[in-house]
Amino acid sequence: MTFDTLPKEVRWAVEAAQDKQAVDISVLDLSGTGAFADYFLVCSGTSGPQILAITRAIEEKLDKSGRSVQHREGRGSADWMLLDYGFFVVHVFSEGARQYYDLERLWRTIERIEIPSASNNAPPPHHRAAESEGNASQR
Repeated sequence: MTFDTLPKEVRWAVEAAQDKQAVDISVLDLSGTGAFADYFLVCSGTSGPQILAITRAIEEKLDKSGRSVQHREGRGSADWMLLDYGFFVVHVFSEGARQYYDLERLWRTIERIEIPSASNNAPPPHHRAAESEGNASQR
């Protein structure tokens, strides 16, 4: 699976996290495992205010697209915030909480889609595809 084949709501959440410079963004594909969600979006923030900004940006982007959060956890916590959208769940961790809970290790047998963070100065995935097509036409 690639970024482009993810459901649009998951891609929008990734893009919102990138816009707020989330760190170590990945998507865990849980579909077919019998888990309560098909995807986990996992990312980190470097401070409490950034974690809050990431979750707010995701909520705002999805709200504008007609997708409201079904459940929210950790509003007052600076270490881990969770947004449940039914078929996918967003986990925004502090770096320490992410290492402690280690969801990627718990789900190590499933497919993991790595997403470059905006702090890597990489354009969002939807821009990279357009750039590649443009470069191919210049050859």
